[in-house]
Parts: sequence; C-alpha cells; structure tokens
Amino acid sequence: MYAPNRMEVAKVANSGDEDDLVVEEVKNNYEEDDDDQNENPSSPPPQSQLKGKNLSWYKLRRYDSLDIESRKFGSTHHSKNGEQWSVILHLAFQSIGVVYGDIGTSPLYVYASTFTGGIKHNDDILGVLSLIFYTITLIPLLKYVFIVLRANDNGDGGTFAMYSLICRYAKVGLTPSEEASDQDVSTFQLEMPNHKLRIASKLKSKLENSRFAKFFLLFATMLGTSMVIGDGVLTPCISVLSAVGGIKEATDSMTEGRIVMISVAILVLLFTFQRLGTDKVGYTFAPIILVWFAFNAGIGVFNFIKYDPSVVKAINPAYIVDYFKRNKKDAWISLGGVVLAITGTEALFADVGHFSVRSIQISMCTITYPALILAYTGQASYLRKHNLDVPDTFFKSIPGPMYWPMFVVAVLASIIASQAMISGTFAIIQQSLSLGCFPRVKIIHTSKKYAGQVYIPEINYLLMVACVAVTIGFKTTQKIGNAYGIAVVFVMSLTSAFLVLIMIMIWKTNIFLVISYILIIGSVELLYLSSVLYKFDQGGYLPLAFAMVLMLIMFVWNNVYRKKYYFELDNKVSPEMLQGIVADTKTSRVPGLAVFYSELVHGIPPIFKHYVANVPALHSVLIFVSIKSLPISKVPIEERFLFRRVRPNDLNVYRCVVRYGYTDAHNEEEPFERMLVERLKDFVREDFMSPVSAEESNDGNNEHEEDIANRAEFEKQRQEVAMARDIELVDKAWRGGVVHLVGEHEVIAGKGANIGKKIMIDYAYNFLKRNLRQSNKIFDIPHKRMLKVGMTYEL
Repeated sequence: MYAPNRMEVAKVANSGDEDDLVVEEVKNNYEEDDDDQNENPSSPPPQSQLKGKNLSWYKLRRYDSLDIESRKFGSTHHSKNGEQWSVILHLAFQSIGVVYGDIGTSPLYVYASTFTGGIKHNDDILGVLSLIFYTITLIPLLKYVFIVLRANDNGDGGTFAMYSLICRYAKVGLTPSEEASDQDVSTFQLEMPNHKLRIASKLKSKLENSRFAKFFLLFATMLGTSMVIGDGVLTPCISVLSAVGGIKEATDSMTEGRIVMISVAILVLLFTFQRLGTDKVGYTFAPIILVWFAFNAGIGVFNFIKYDPSVVKAINPAYIVDYFKRNKKDAWISLGGVVLAITGTEALFADVGHFSVRSIQISMCTITYPALILAYTGQASYLRKHNLDVPDTFFKSIPGPMYWPMFVVAVLASIIASQAMISGTFAIIQQSLSLGCFPRVKIIHTSKKYAGQVYIPEINYLLMVACVAVTIGFKTTQKIGNAYGIAVVFVMSLTSAFLVLIMIMIWKTNIFLVISYILIIGSVELLYLSSVLYKFDQGGYLPLAFAMVLMLIMFVWNNVYRKKYYFELDNKVSPEMLQGIVADTKTSRVPGLAVFYSELVHGIPPIFKHYVANVPALHSVLIFVSIKSLPISKVPIEERFLFRRVRPNDLNVYRCVVRYGYTDAHNEEEPFERMLVERLKDFVREDFMSPVSAEESNDGNNEHEEDIANRAEFEKQRQEVAMARDIELVDKAWRGGVVHLVGEHEVIAGKGANIGKKIMIDYAYNFLKRNLRQSNKIFDIPHKRMLKVGMTYEL
C-alpha cells in the first residue's frame, strides 16, 4: 500500500473539505512522532500509525482538491551510479581547454597591470610575487576547488545554483509554486535542519519570515549573474588584445589600430566557433592550453634558474607586509592588478555543470596551479634583473628562440581564454531562464554524451557584439583591466556570502569554521574589492553598467512573471466551476485529446473559462498541463509527471504537473506528446491499483472472512474493467487526434496603475515578450495541431 508522507497528509488537511476533522486526526497522529520524522522527513510514516483509524488512502485522496499537487506514480528512487574514472579523466582533459583559458592567460598582463608606475624598489617584486602566490592559493585553490565546488546543485554550479539550493532548504522563493511532493524527487536531497542545531533553524526561520531577505537574495543572485555575464564580455577583449599586442616586440609597423582590428577579427571567429558546442570546443582547445601551460612552466623554470633563484623566499608573507609599508596607498591601489591573477576563477564553479567536481579538481591541482606558480615565479626572477621591462614582462622574459612559438601559442590561448566565461554565461542563463528570471531564449544541448553542455544562439550573438564594441572603444588592456577587476571581485564576494548561508543552514558547519572562513577569505576579498572600486572612473564603471542593463531586463521579466502568476492564482477556475463547464449540456464533447498548457501549478488557469465561452466544445479527453521548474538542476524522467483526476471520473479530465530542473532539456529523448500520453496511461493503471477501502474499513466483527474475500475479488474485477475502459478511452482519443491549446496572454497594466508600472508592463515586458520565443517553440508543438487562445491580463 502507498503510505502518504507526513507533509502530504498535512497538505491534505488544509484542503478545506467538509471532513477535515478525520484527516486532522491522522495529521496529529503523525506529529506525535515528530522527532523521528525530522530525522528523515521524506520517509513515509509507519503503517501502524494508520491502524484503527478506519481511513483509507482512497478516502484521503477524495479530500484532495485541484489546489493540491497530484500523487505521483512510478519509481521514487533514482540511483546515480558513480562516475567512471575514464569519464572523469576525459572531462578533466576537456576542462583544461574550457575552464582554465582565462586564469591561464593572466600571466600575459598581471605584472604590467600591477606596476603601472614602474618598479620603485627591487623587493617590491618579492612582495607582489608573495601576494600572487597566496591569492591563487587561497581563492582559486582553497576556496573554489575544495569548498565552493561542494556547494553545487546536483552537479551544476554558479550563482543561481547556490540560490536554488538555498530555496530548497528555506522557503525564500517569491513565486508560490512550492508543493510538498517536490521533496520526494530523488535529486531534491533535502534534509531539514535538526532542531538541535539552533543556528541553522534560526537562520532558516529569519529568511522565511523576512520579505526583505527574500527580495535581497533574489537581487544578489541577479547581480552576481549579471557580473558573470559581464566577465564573459570583458575576458575575450583583454586576453586577445594582450596576446596580439605582443607582436610589437617583433615589428614596429604594428600600430595600435591594427592590433585592435586583428583582435576584433579573432573575436568574431571565436564566437562563430561556439555553435559546435562545449564538447568539440573542449577537445579542440585542450591540447593548445596544455602546450601553453607547459611553455609557461618551462620558461618559468628557465628564468628562475638563470636570473634569480632567491625569489623563492617570497613564500614568506613578511614580504607582503614590507611591500605595504614601503608603498602604502600605492600598494593598496596595485591590488587591482594582482587580482587579475585570479580572473576566470568563477568559471571553475559556473562551468562545473559542463564537467564534474572531481574532473575540475584533478585538472586544477595537477596542471593549472603548478604551471601558474612557476610562470609568475619565473617572471619575478626576470624582473629582478630587468626592472624597466615591466610594461612588457611576459614577452620580454621569453628566451629568443622561443619567441615566435610562444607568440603563436599565446594568441591561441587568449582566444581560448574567452571560452571559460562564454560557457559559464550559457550555463547561468539557462539556470536563470528556468527559474523565471530571464526572458525565453533557445537552449541547444550540444552533447548527448555529457549532460549540461549548452549553446544559446541569441546570447552568443549579443556577447560577440558587446566584445567587439568594448575592444574598439577601449583599445588598451589597462582600461579594460580596471573594469575587469571589479566584475571578478564582485562575483567572488557574492559567492562567499551565499556560501556562508549554505555552510550554516545546509552543511551545518561548525560556527568557528564559518567565522574562520569569513575572517580569512572574506577579508581578503573585501580588501581586493575596495582596491578595484578605486578605479571606478577609469573604466571600472563598465561591468556595473552591463550589470545594470542585465538586471533591469531580469527584474522586469521576473516581476511581471510573478504578477501574472498571482493573477492566474486569484482568478483560477474552481473545481466546482470546472465540473459545471464540462457537464454543461451546451458544451459538446468531440473526439480527440486536447492538451491545455499553463504555468499555473495550483489549479486550472482562467484562460480555460475564456476558451469555453467562445468555443463551447471540448475533446473527449482533456489534460491540463502545468509546466513547473523546481529549484534543482535535474528531475529524473520517471519522476517528472504528476497526474490528478478531476472528479467524477467519467468526465475524463486530468491535471498534470510536469516538473523540470533548470538544466533539463524539454525534448530530450522522445516527443513530449508521446511521453505525456504514455505517462497518463501509467497513472490510470496505478490509480486503479490503489487498495480499496474494503480491507481497511472492515471492523472484523459482523462479517465473515469469506464475504470479505468475495467482495474484494468483485471490487478488483470491477476496477480492472474500469481501468481497461479508461485506458482504451485515452488510446482512442489519441488516435482521434491531439490538439495543443496554448494560452497567448496579453499583459497590460491595470486601471489606475502608476507611470512606472505602465512603463514596465506595457512597454518593457511586452517588448521582451514580442521579440523572444514563445512556449510552443520551447515544447516543439506542431503548428498544424496548435491552437492559441488569447486573453488580456490586467495586472
């Protein structure tokens, strides 16, 4: 027998039907064993708790209403096999070409960006080398590789992944579509805070009860997302310009204008290449980046031995203290150059969905980190003997015979450097789109072998245009570097803030470890943030300008999306009204199956009433499909569909909630229509296979066992006949033809709305809606069998 879990029964108890007292009795019975349930909230209550209650699951379902999400069918357990080492190593190899291009090309410009006024004291080189060493060790290696990567959401990373993780553990989402049964999805992985852990419970409670906290979390998520996209614009510009500029060492005929135009041509080719997908791009670029790291490490060792092996003493942090004592404010300002050594670090986390945590950890620890440390150490050794070469440190420090090979590899590596943030941008936009925070764009899954690798044509085109504009407008790496630093450190600081929430509320980390993290990592990031903000007027405004534009788009879309959802919720069709419409003699039933799409999870959308008023005919089988995005990365297919009958059964009307994670493809294995009908038939079978109430309602005093057995057998045969009849009706309706009814909502500001609301809804939102993809394109609905139903919503 299927035993409802405690949260499902509590949900039923609030359904508002006449026999609430019976259900409330069961609910209270569960709460007697509250501590056990808190230990494992997703486990069903013991069968013994239902004995003597004269209550069947059939009766519980009878009290269910259309406001309550359906009971699901199929497997509730989804085991994920451990990754094979061959797959991990393949992904580790790919990740070198995609993830590390940005941080790997930082040696091109770090020393030049740090010592903008020249080297004033030879030991300043040791101070900066020490800063670089500890910054790379603390932020990319310790923070991201060993801590932040653990905060992934079922393998997906980025700001939105952390936000969705928090939304699962605390009800901080602003759209009221949460349902008790969401927690039964195997990838939800929810373990509520134990009451003994007061800090976790107290923080969770404060977040849930504060409307300001909910809005602030969403605002911070949008800001972080916008900054990462800003990184995706600035990374190609600074990397390509730095590499191409190296040709000035070989010829004087290469002017600044020519360098800019060559860089623009390279950028256009790079974005054209994106349509091949991360899989092919990774395998193409990985060997080049491996060669790049090998050259950097080799030249670093050569310079270290030839010029000044004593720079190894920079491992002593005392040189950092001396550097600040000597240079004071100038040392603080120079941190804006040092932070460029860790640009692209956020890509480690944003791109984890394209690869895996283990693969990125392996490639970072074995290849990237050692190569970068050797490269910066070698450049420091060279600068100790050649202080005046600091503006062109990278190319000046290359041994003569290696210049041209290194130049070619540097140009190729700089092209690849852009790939990390471009891939990360695609990943986070896919996440924000699914959570209702970004306008609809086309998501193309580029690899059947590796999940999570996506390409977004519209975003790719916009990034290309922005990169070309920035490159032509700024022309030099110094101005772009000022802008770049702000974007990098801002995102890192936001990631740390989210991570602290996750540590306390989800991981339940010891509070002293949390405080240690804040004091060490947090203080370092705030110091860097204060430095990069100093150069706000020298190009630093650019990423903030990008972020403001993107946040405006995201805010408008999300705000109107929520208003529209609340409008549908307030004007939904009640169960009684639906039954009256279907049973109305004026409404004829025609052969076939109709699928009515909606984003409303809690009931039937008001557009259905509008449709019936104008077309008084309904198909023999009607399915209301609600599309729902869960705050998780993936929903297993066998757990995706939730069905619910509209009573009485002979109406042949069903509700279906189709649940997707924010990285799920909407048409991955078979057409949605076929999958929907097959799952509906599975639901009908399971619905009739539910235990009848005869066994549970029998008091055992006045009836003989033989009578009970006969009645049970008769009931079983009756149900089998009814099940076969309903399945045949579904098959017959499917053969008769499927019509897809899609709501086409015209959204306008309500009467008396202020000017700001009118601009946001009537102009901004509708402009985005008109120029982006509609739901029929997302689900690949055949145009010949699609019917759009229009209705105006006054918000």
